Amino acid sequence: MNSGPDRALSAPTAPEDAMSSTSPSSTSGSKTGSTTLITNIASLVTNDSSLGDRSPLGLIQDAAVVIDGDRIAWTGDSRKAPATDNRVDAGGRAVIPGFVDSHSHLVFAGDRTQEFNARMSGRAYSAGGIRTTVAATRAASDEELERNLTHYLAEALRQGTTTFETKSGYGLTVEDEARALRIASAHTDEVTFLGAHIVSPDYADDPAAYVALVTGEMLDACAPYARWIDVFCEKGAFDGDQARAILTAGRAKGLHPRIHANQLSYGPGVQLAVELDAASADHCTHLTDADVDALASGATVATLLPGAEFSTRAAWPDARRLLDAGVTVALSTDCNPGSSFTSSVPFCIALAVRDMGMTPDEALWSATAGGAAALRRTDIGRVAPGAYADLTFLNAPSHVHLAYRPGVPLVREVWRRGVRV
Repeated sequence: MNSGPDRALSAPTAPEDAMSSTSPSSTSGSKTGSTTLITNIASLVTNDSSLGDRSPLGLIQDAAVVIDGDRIAWTGDSRKAPATDNRVDAGGRAVIPGFVDSHSHLVFAGDRTQEFNARMSGRAYSAGGIRTTVAATRAASDEELERNLTHYLAEALRQGTTTFETKSGYGLTVEDEARALRIASAHTDEVTFLGAHIVSPDYADDPAAYVALVTGEMLDACAPYARWIDVFCEKGAFDGDQARAILTAGRAKGLHPRIHANQLSYGPGVQLAVELDAASADHCTHLTDADVDALASGATVATLLPGAEFSTRAAWPDARRLLDAGVTVALSTDCNPGSSFTSSVPFCIALAVRDMGMTPDEALWSATAGGAAALRRTDIGRVAPGAYADLTFLNAPSHVHLAYRPGVPLVREVWRRGVRV
């Protein structure tokens, strides 16, 4: 997949059309029973510290990759590559793992352009926020929701995302939440039940009754379509006790917990995430020293979502503080129509480097292997034997260009599960 017409930035060692195959079958990627060699890679990010330069990125210069079926079979020096059925010339480009976007909200209808415009203009605007999207989503047909979802997935894929998580949370009725998850589950296994996004407008006067609905009938209807359960633990949404009840009920139904935590203010979300062994605590903008220590001592990943801070002009999360404490950090888009309407992981990488204290290496790792850790997976987010063959080719000699050249469409081609898409 090309990201559009060839741009001025091309690999320094090859022309734009140098990415070619020597076997017709390799134009559609590797198939079961056949192997494909991708060679002439200027720099390969493996995210395996036992490979290459032994850094966390496991960087290999002048590299090659062998794909067997949908998996990586070999990586290393291109001069030592084994024989294969098919051969692809990467044209001297950088190759990185496909991005793992572990936090998005893609099943929705409508947009909130007026809200964003007012916010950026410094004007008061009280048209409903999330409730605006809830109303539009409830009114939309299944076909419209499906069409919107596939549009944003294609948009993300063009920018190098090969794995994504997405949530419900814009229906807030039993039927609408289950519908959102059913639609999402046709596109990804990483589906999250977020009936506890806000208290439904239908229960504005009785939040306790809504929590009972979320943990009862709504959970029963939604659990078959989801792997995860999430809650927005924040003032104005759900407090610590409510969040614990929701996540505990979900866990009893076989759903693994994640949590929107400490985005708008200090609160109990991060501590609750660690207590319940949540896979991820997301946002993590306002953290005490105790919160950071808890994350560092547990298995919960801190997922940072700089698109939200960019789009709301809020304070940035302190990624440097988390990384220096030994916390595992993921970097994701939070793609949603209200507070972070971007599907671009490269854009979020640039923000993280510029405004959150991350190095280019750390930001890339967090957007690939970190995202995989937030989904508790080891078969994605790396280019190493046994992992899925999810690859992103850059029109650049190094992954550093993702932050060095912000806003430039650097993704040349994407392979997913061993197939060029």
